Amino acid sequence: MLMIFCIIGIMLVGCGTKEPAWDSFEGALNEKSFPVPKEANSPDRTTTNVAMDYVRYSLPGLKEKNGIPEPYLDEIKAWGWQEQQKEESGASGVFQKDALIVHLTLHDDYFIVMVPKEKKASIKGLESK
Repeated sequence: MLMIFCIIGIMLVGCGTKEPAWDSFEGALNEKSFPVPKEANSPDRTTTNVAMDYVRYSLPGLKEKNGIPEPYLDEIKAWGWQEQQKEESGASGVFQKDALIVHLTLHDDYFIVMVPKEKKASIKGLESK
């Protein structure tokens, strides 16, 4: 009887982390025109890096070894972004839309959206003229 409870317990723990749904998106905190899954959580926005404005999003079930999921790549492209550099690992990518650049890196259970600060500043300067 105890063995049955152990097996059920192991199965519940193993099934605790589900795959992300990839069905609902919103704009990133640091670049509203770049999609991130609505189910992702960002406890804080980090801006202490001199060169990059970056935000870390928690997304349980995300696996670095699987690379950027196809439904997420499709959504990024649907929002008008083009992949610029194909990384060999597949766990990161550089995307461009007009003069904007976004770096995306995936890790186990989280991902990071990075925007170069100097690009953003130069574009804002052009828009204000």
